Amino acid sequence: MSVADETEEQHPTLSLDDTVHQRVRLGILTIAREADQVDFGFLKEQLGATDGNLSRHLKVLEDSGLVTVTKGYAGRRPRTWVAMTPRGAEALDRELRALRELVRRLDAATASGRQE
Repeated sequence: MSVADETEEQHPTLSLDDTVHQRVRLGILTIAREADQVDFGFLKEQLGATDGNLSRHLKVLEDSGLVTVTKGYAGRRPRTWVAMTPRGAEALDRELRALRELVRRLDAATASGRQE
């Protein structure tokens, strides 16, 4: 029996969001989910990104309405803070559900003795 014979339901990878799923953007969203707001420098350090690379990914997320980026000062030092929006939280939740379903399907296939 083939996988196609078992079900006509959508494969979980079709639910993955290209905006969210990219490694750095997924990292930004998961870190931002853990706090009210997160500092640019902390994100850069945690994700191993350059200033330019992180800025580009933040712009994609901001333009998509998934995060807000606020610039200001801490003392005399310029700072950039990132916060997740409600839309960003929903997008991250959908992404995590799709990933969990993908893992569940693979676990079930392995447990039944099938190997891809």
